[in-house]
Amino acid sequence: MFSVHMTSTLLATQPGSSGSSGLLAVAVGAIALVVGAVIGIIAVRLLTGQTIARAKEEAEKLKELAESEAKTAARQIEVEAQEKVLAEKEAIDAEIKKERAELREEERRLSKREDQQEQRREKLDTREAQLDQRHQKLEARETKFAAREEALEALIEKKKNELLRITELSEDEARKELLAVIEEDCVDEAARMTRQTLERAEEEAKEKSREIIVSAIQRYAGEHVAEQTVRTIQIPSDDLKGRIIGREGRNIRQIEKSTGVDLIVDDTPGVIVVSCFDKVRQAVAAEALEKLIADGRIHPTKIEEVVEATKKDFDERIRKHGKDAVMECNLKGVHPKVVEAMGRLEYRTSYGQNVLKHSLEVAFISQLIADQLGLDGAVARRCGFLHDIGKAMDHEMEGGHPKIGMDFARQYGESDPVLNVIGGHHGDIPATTIYTPIVMAADALSGARPGARRESLELYIKRLEQLQDIALQHEGVTEAFAIQAGREVRVMVDARRINDDKAFYIARKIADQVSAEMTFPGEIKVNVLRETRAIEIAR
Repeated sequence: MFSVHMTSTLLATQPGSSGSSGLLAVAVGAIALVVGAVIGIIAVRLLTGQTIARAKEEAEKLKELAESEAKTAARQIEVEAQEKVLAEKEAIDAEIKKERAELREEERRLSKREDQQEQRREKLDTREAQLDQRHQKLEARETKFAAREEALEALIEKKKNELLRITELSEDEARKELLAVIEEDCVDEAARMTRQTLERAEEEAKEKSREIIVSAIQRYAGEHVAEQTVRTIQIPSDDLKGRIIGREGRNIRQIEKSTGVDLIVDDTPGVIVVSCFDKVRQAVAAEALEKLIADGRIHPTKIEEVVEATKKDFDERIRKHGKDAVMECNLKGVHPKVVEAMGRLEYRTSYGQNVLKHSLEVAFISQLIADQLGLDGAVARRCGFLHDIGKAMDHEMEGGHPKIGMDFARQYGESDPVLNVIGGHHGDIPATTIYTPIVMAADALSGARPGARRESLELYIKRLEQLQDIALQHEGVTEAFAIQAGREVRVMVDARRINDDKAFYIARKIADQVSAEMTFPGEIKVNVLRETRAIEIAR
């Protein structure tokens, strides 16, 4: 465009004619215009090409920048994604670790449970093996006994034929001789089997019974004071003896008649003896006599007044003793008549043992035993407390104290277990409740304590003689000695006639006979000794 403009300017400044110069100027202008246009087009194209090149360059640069930014953004996104993935991975790893820990703990518990199950399975397997062994032993024993039975039958037949052939005895006589021989063999075998059976039973029962009984004894400790059937009254001077006897014995007869006791006024200085098996009457008489001695006025009318007043006081004491005992035993719903009857046992003794204290002791021991066996301790305690209630009135009624007590308790609404214990604690009636043998055991434990009971010298000597006589009745026994105050009988047997198995058999027979024929507190040990002595003399 600049060149066209310059050409037009040069043409305009040159001289010539005006017409030709005008055409020339127009032509030159047109040519210049065309040339300018061409040049302009060329310039535009050049400029456009440069612009496009620059645009391409810029585009390339922009493209490279975009690609760089895209790569940067992609790397940033990738980094963020990796961080997110890493965080998620850590969370997943933590969760997996927690789940693994829980799985390990569960595996540990399962392993422990499996160990316990395995131990139980081993115990069951051991027990099953033991049962199998016992079963096999029993089968072997049955087979052995069957073989022995067959052998015995064959031997019997053989002996029978031989006896009939050789001795020409009758069949009945031969049978008697054979039975005698077989009986001797069977006694030996029975003694051996009895010994084995008893040993097994004792091994199984001793541990449990010892545990229960020792626990009951250790957990209960009661007082034991042996009481007597006589009571002495101190008097200030011997002159009062004559006043107590009275003219022609009227005063002493009135005292004995009113109280039901025996007064013994002898040469013993300063004392009068009150004798009576009924402890209530004895206590009433002793207290009334002490009041009369303190008052100084002793005559039949005064004696009656004092005795009646003392009886009323004792009735109140009896009820108080019964209430105190029921409260100590923590019993509910006991009839007042039953309470009064139990209070009377405060003045009753058995082999010198106070019956009310004995009843309390039996109640608590029965409860301890019942608790260890998983039974109702309250029922056992009530049964033990009331088991000897019949002794409160057995001296006034016919029959033994178990039946009297059972009828009395039934009359005042006691339950069947209590009634069965009262009536059956000495074996008079069959035991229909588990509490009866429990109370029987507690009763024996209470009476067997050292110092709990005592008996008269005459009964003691008679019991020792009876014990020795029972032992001497058995075959093979050479000597028998009652020792340990009658708590043990030591039996000597002939070692040539009695073997070890028969010694156990004899001990059992003696113990059974003593239990069946004798009455004694506690228990008696039967000790059978078999001794073999070899004696030679050196010369």
